[in-house]
Amino acid sequence: MWSVEKLKITNYKLQTTNQKPKKMKITVVGAGAVGASCAEYIAIKNFASEVVLVDIIDNFAEGKAMDLMQTAALNGFDTKITGSTNDYAKTSGSKVAVITSGIPRKPGMTREELIGINAGIVKSVAEQLIKHSPDVILIIVSNPMDTMTYLTHKTFGLPKNRIIGMGGALDSARFKYRLAEAMDCPSSDVDGMVIGGHSDKGMVPLTRLASRNSVRASEFLSEERLQKVLEDTKVGGATLTGMLGTSAWYAPGAAVSALVQSIVCDQHKMFPCSALLDGEYGLSDLCIGVPVILGKNGIEKIVEIELEAAEKAQLTTSAEGVKATNALLNEIGAL
Repeated sequence: MWSVEKLKITNYKLQTTNQKPKKMKITVVGAGAVGASCAEYIAIKNFASEVVLVDIIDNFAEGKAMDLMQTAALNGFDTKITGSTNDYAKTSGSKVAVITSGIPRKPGMTREELIGINAGIVKSVAEQLIKHSPDVILIIVSNPMDTMTYLTHKTFGLPKNRIIGMGGALDSARFKYRLAEAMDCPSSDVDGMVIGGHSDKGMVPLTRLASRNSVRASEFLSEERLQKVLEDTKVGGATLTGMLGTSAWYAPGAAVSALVQSIVCDQHKMFPCSALLDGEYGLSDLCIGVPVILGKNGIEKIVEIELEAAEKAQLTTSAEGVKATNALLNEIGAL
């Protein structure tokens, strides 16, 4: 039988193990659907002391923050969510900052115009974040994501471990969804990874390595069905846009929150993310999705896995597409 004293000690230990790191502040810039979803998931996971939501529209972030805080008692989290209309002083001391800011391509808008507008937004936001939190780790969500990640590296010259593009984590989640659907099994049974550029033409789902509880997916699915999974994964974002009339937000927000948690809690989880390469995979001077280990320093390590010839060729083609988009940064004077 446990004594009363032992029960009290045991309960105290259980309570203290779930405490959040002290003053762990996360900033999310852009209070639209993706940004608000990201803030919500971070808060619900209860690993940060505060999430600051920033937007350019008057009272928009404040309203989103208030609405989310009114779910705290219902969802059982203690994370404080605050909103700010373009006041970056409130972001001071952030460990991680997420940039979701930018506009979608509008009818009649050229690709160059879109990139020019979003490049200006991302540079302005990153400048303010770094000013108020010099040691911040930046996660880029704004599109075109690989190019915006590259732009941030080239503009600010931070250590390359501190600037991370989100794309591969989202693409891999969509890949796992399609694998689980095809194998008619729980998503928790499935593992799979997507590398390459964050675009329908650029991403490289590694069907060869996909598995269900360590058993290759090819043991469960025919080559034709695996190819269908691959194709459905590559158009995952476009499929949802066609259904919703706008970009998705739940899975992107969840993907970002998983990256943030791995960094803040020093989990050393492996995710495919857009990282600045310097010879890895035979590629240099670009940001593209590759597997990385995420911990308290941001990117702790880039993991180089052995690719087959066809996979290498697909990654090289993807890299060429990313570099072509990056070249537009010089053409429009963003670099």
